[in-house]
Amino acid sequence: MITNVKGMHLRAASEIVKLASKFAADIHIVRGDIVVDAKSLLALLLIEGAQGVEVTVTADGCDEKEALEAMIGLIEAKFNEDE
Repeated sequence: MITNVKGMHLRAASEIVKLASKFAADIHIVRGDIVVDAKSLLALLLIEGAQGVEVTVTADGCDEKEALEAMIGLIEAKFNEDE
C-alpha cells in the first residue's frame, strides 16, 4: 500500500526507477488492471498511486527475489521522503 502523503508523484516514481534499474529482473507495478514497467518514469505516473492505493510488485529474472525485497522496502519506507 502506498502510505506517503503525496502518493506516487514524480520524485517518488523517480526513486522507483532508480532502484529498479539496478536489477536485471523485469519489474512491474500493478494497480488493478494497469501493469507498468518499474523502470519507466512515465509509465509509473499512469497508475495514479495516491496515498492509500494498493499496488502489487512483480519481478521476473535472475535477481527477482532481491528486486522484490528492495522495491517493497522502498514503498514501505514512503519512498525515503520526510513527511
